[in-house]
This record gives sequence, C-alpha cells and structure tokens, in this order.
Amino acid sequence: MMYNILDMLDRSAERYPDRIAFGDPDGEVAFAQLREQAAVIGTALAAKLHDAAVCRPVGFYLEKSCLAMAGMLGAVAARGFYSVLDPRQPQARTEKILETLRPAVLLTDDIHYDKAKELQYDGEVCRIGDLLKGSADPALLAAIRAAAVDTDPLYVNFTSGSTGTPKGVVVCHRSVIEFIDHFTAIFGIRSDDILANQAPFDFDVSVKDIYSGLYTGARVQLIPREYFVAPGKLMDYLADNHVTVLVWAVSAMCFVSIMNGLDYRTPQTVRMVMFSGEVMPVRQLKIWQKYLPDAVYVNLYGPTEITCNCSYYILDRPFGDAEAIPAGRPFPNEKVFLLDEENREVTESGKQGEICVCGTALALGYYGDPERTAQAFMQNPLNPYYNEMMYRTGDIGKYDEDGLLVYVSRKDFQIKYMGHRIELGEIESNAMARDGVTRACCLYDAEKKRLILFYTGNRDKAELMKELRTVLPQFMLPNRLLPLEEMPMTKNGKIDRARLTEIYQETVRL
Repeated sequence: MMYNILDMLDRSAERYPDRIAFGDPDGEVAFAQLREQAAVIGTALAAKLHDAAVCRPVGFYLEKSCLAMAGMLGAVAARGFYSVLDPRQPQARTEKILETLRPAVLLTDDIHYDKAKELQYDGEVCRIGDLLKGSADPALLAAIRAAAVDTDPLYVNFTSGSTGTPKGVVVCHRSVIEFIDHFTAIFGIRSDDILANQAPFDFDVSVKDIYSGLYTGARVQLIPREYFVAPGKLMDYLADNHVTVLVWAVSAMCFVSIMNGLDYRTPQTVRMVMFSGEVMPVRQLKIWQKYLPDAVYVNLYGPTEITCNCSYYILDRPFGDAEAIPAGRPFPNEKVFLLDEENREVTESGKQGEICVCGTALALGYYGDPERTAQAFMQNPLNPYYNEMMYRTGDIGKYDEDGLLVYVSRKDFQIKYMGHRIELGEIESNAMARDGVTRACCLYDAEKKRLILFYTGNRDKAELMKELRTVLPQFMLPNRLLPLEEMPMTKNGKIDRARLTEIYQETVRL
C-alpha cells in the first residue's frame, strides 16, 4: 500500500537502480541517483520547512529539467509540497502567485537565479545545485516520512482566475497515487516505455508523465519548451529518443500536424497517443492517424481540480470531421455525473447538464482561498445523508446513445442568441471541418450581439462563409470572420480567448 509518492520512487529505485528515470537534452538521472538527490535536498530543506502543524510550500522558479525533478521530490521528502512558477510569465503574475503561496523558500537554478532575486519576495532564494552539495540524513527523513499522511498536499498548480488573481489548485498524495494506479493499468504503461513529456511542470498534464514513470519504472524524456516552435528539431528529438507514449495537450499535437512535422520525420516507435486540454480537431487527428496508423489514440477529459482527468475514451472507430470525440467513461473510483440547473441528475441521452465529479481524485481546494473553494467544491446535492464533496467543472456535457459522456462546451461558452441557445463549440467544430481551416475559435460580443469567428489556415473568408451556410443554420452563422496567421495560446497550451477578445476590440476601434 502506498501512502506517499516517494513510495513510487523507492520501489523503482530498488527494482531498476541504474535505469534512467528522467532525461533532458543536457543529461539524465537514474532512479537510484534521483532518490539520493531527493534525500540530500530534502535534508537541506527540512529545517527551512519545519512546522509541526501544517505542510509548507516550496516554490520553484525554473524550466523543467532533471535537476528540477530532484528538487521537487526533495521538497516532498522534507514533507513540503511543490509549486512550479513559469519564469516566462509576466513578473507581476509571478508576484501575485508568490503573495498567495508565501513559500518557505524559492528554489531556482543558475540560469534563473538573478531573475528570481529581482522578484518581490521576502523569503529565501536558493539554487538547487547548492543544496545538492550537502549530505542526506536518513534518520531525519525517516522520522519526517513517518509523520506524513496521504492527504498531505503534493503540489499546487496555479490556473487563471476570473478575478485576475490566479487560483492555486491543491492536490494531495492520495489523489495522485489513486489516479496513476488506474491510469498506468488501463493504458498498459510499462517499465520499458519512454514517455515524451510535452507539458511544463506547472501544468497538470505533466503529472501523468512524471508519476507514470516513477510508478512503473518507465523513462520520462523531457522536451524543452522551445522545441515546440521548431518542428524539425522536435521530431528528430522524438525519433532519436525512441519515445513510445505521448500524453500531450491538443495544441501541441496540432502544432505538429499543422507544421507538417510528421511528414518531415515520423517517430515510428510511438505506440500510444493521449490528448487532452481542449477539443481535438478531427482533421488534425487524422493526420496523426495517417502517419501512425497502428498507434492507440485516447481522448482524456477533466480539469486540474480533479487530478488530471476523470474520464477517457479509447478511439475505436473513424470520426467525421465535424463529429465530437466522446469524453468517454469515468476512471475507476471516480463518480462523474450531470446536473441540470435545478440540481437534478441528467441521465437521458442527448440532454445537457453540468459535468460534476466526486471521489478520491478531488483536489483539496484552492490554496489560501476558502471563498472560491466553496464556490466550486461543495456538498453533492443528490446526497442529503452524509458529507460527499463534489466539484462543479463549469463544463456542459451530455450522454450519447452508447452512454458515453460527450463534452459540449464551457458553461460560459453557451449563449442565448436570437432566441436560440447556441454552443460556440459547434460553430468551431464545423469551421474546423472545412478544408483549409486548421484551428477555429468563436467569441460572442454580447453588447453588439455578434458572433465572431477567428480561424487559421489558408481559406478565403468569402468561400469559408459560403460553405458554412451549407452546414449551419442562419442563427449560428458568424457575423464576422477574422483570419489569423496563428492562434494565440495561453501558457497552458489552450486557445487564449482573452487575447482574441483584445484583437477583436482592436479591429472594432479601427
């Protein structure tokens, strides 16, 4: 029985001491070596984190690397929890996060040390490399570990907040252990697999890579962020490292297909491709399936607040260009259901409701923010008899005729227009089903009551509108088409709707 994610590291270090756990372009670290590094760093951090009442956060200000991984596990060894801050995000946002998090110490590397020292942060800034110069105290770490429980926080990932203040999602050890146990079993992640890690460490897609590797003994090969603007370099890296499993954001997969990366070089060793974060455009998926026809493709669904994903669908048939790929069935030990606006359960095929989730995988809430926690995490209204916490995802879903969950749109993207209820996602999927359109995003200008469709690709506006008239009813036709050279993306790899709103407002002012 595992109670701490360090149990995963211990088991793999004992089974495969010399096998590479993590690799990056600058080096690699074996399981036994990683365990020793985590112990040394944990010993150094123990005094800095000492607090008998609560676990303390450790901030990380650096890009992902083998060294960062050792530091994160070291924070856990000291019974702290880690929160990775993106050094490329605006300094003001980083400082807002630090103000909320108030980490006991901020760890960084040589490259980012000077920049970290410039932040408005009154705590201690340390280089991880300096902490590695000490030695481990096994007795101290054993005593710390004995006091730990599986509901201790493991990490805090900060997501965007509607108020302008980022929300820190707190996830505990038990949730990750529970999820990874099922995740690796369902998808057959093996000790001889090589997972190509696309996501940065402050994005929860990376949790599936990191802990699948630690749990099974598989190797995790870290892909530098800058490779995702250089398709040739990216594809060479995947092929040269003989990667077998991809757990990627949809935007990363679309980058490869749109930039003809697979045409340049196909990583033939890839046996499984999993994607999440946004709706996958079927036309882009078909490009992957053309070059890797024998690979298994999996659609994963779920927000950060429920520990990565709550449902999955293994593609078992071809899909039409405008067809929605199901979000599928719940992972074991996760209760996923739909509620209507009166908090009644929706079970009828085709009827829409808000997707809600109960179970062990639920996050502990938002760090230092009880008000926003109470707005999203609450008592399951279907259960009046005992405490059963539920998370409202804010996503609209429905069941298809096979009983599979289908994501429809965000609650905020469902609008009332000309007397009709419209899902903006339906307009987007129909646009992306047209030749010459690679990505699409639809916004609604509530003040002027106009539908605005942004798209990338080489399609002429007039021709695209003419074709949309053949597949969309009049009330769903965009009032304006705005072609873009590239779609703006958030730091987590999703379409940046806030930036699109700014672009639209700029065109209105012209």
